Amino acid sequence: MHIVTIRVDENGKCLDSRYNYHKSKAITRDLEMKYNLNKADRKQRRFDNPLRKVDASQGNVKKQVANTVKSLCATYRFQSLGEYRALLSLYNISLEKVRGEVGGREYHGFVYSATDGQGNKVGNPFKASKIDKSVGVEAIEKRFAYSTKKFKEEKKLSEMTRHSMEAVLKQTYHKDKFIELLKAKGIDVVFRHTADGRIYGATFIDHRTQSVFNGSRLGTNLSANALQEHFTLPYENEQPIPLTIPKEDGAISEQERHDSGLFDEYGSGLGLMSGGGSSNEAQEAAFDRELRRKKKKRKGRNL
Repeated sequence: MHIVTIRVDENGKCLDSRYNYHKSKAITRDLEMKYNLNKADRKQRRFDNPLRKVDASQGNVKKQVANTVKSLCATYRFQSLGEYRALLSLYNISLEKVRGEVGGREYHGFVYSATDGQGNKVGNPFKASKIDKSVGVEAIEKRFAYSTKKFKEEKKLSEMTRHSMEAVLKQTYHKDKFIELLKAKGIDVVFRHTADGRIYGATFIDHRTQSVFNGSRLGTNLSANALQEHFTLPYENEQPIPLTIPKEDGAISEQERHDSGLFDEYGSGLGLMSGGGSSNEAQEAAFDRELRRKKKKRKGRNL
């Protein structure tokens, strides 16, 4: 909506036009608060997750699916079809890629469907072309390319997610607890399992930065195989291995930094974002040594 006015009052006197921007901003903010409107200032938007899951029982499923898919495509970054599917699954939406031939011409496209809480499709599917061209194959492939470029230019996006996940991984060997702790930080996890329950895929959706990553993109320690090993039964009744490095020359241990509040609200230290890796490497080495020691003990007991 645009408001147009003249610059003279009822007596023909020129109105003061100084500071019009700040005056108008104050007025629009008051109107937004009074009538509960969406904030116009994008910089003030929080990384909350205002979207709701599609609920077929509420009716008008096509509109629910269309609104959710268009919003996700416009705001989240993902680099593969698997990552996109994982994002959609959080909102009870599935995606299939279809191919065919009509009149001798080959075609391919997307079909979206609503799902229930267990991932089962409900109701009729909807062609992407019937929703909007912004959610079709060509648009999504462009989104892949854009996201890849964005992540290369702004490495802090993936680093923030990785540091938060590594911090949580050190706290528990329980998969459910791992999911719970990450959700509290604003990160959802989508695991894919084999028939016997083994993890073969892991995708992380960081709502704070609106970014989606397969675990292997963030590091080998966050890949599906590494996480499966981390959550394997021999560790389930054990406390996480403490990763305190001996202090030298007055250095502060990781635990002391955590207790003193030097870690940011996302659960990772500001120093980690700067690229200094010596402390991380020492911690990982200590972690590996302790794991090997525990494995040797288990083998000894089996003998």
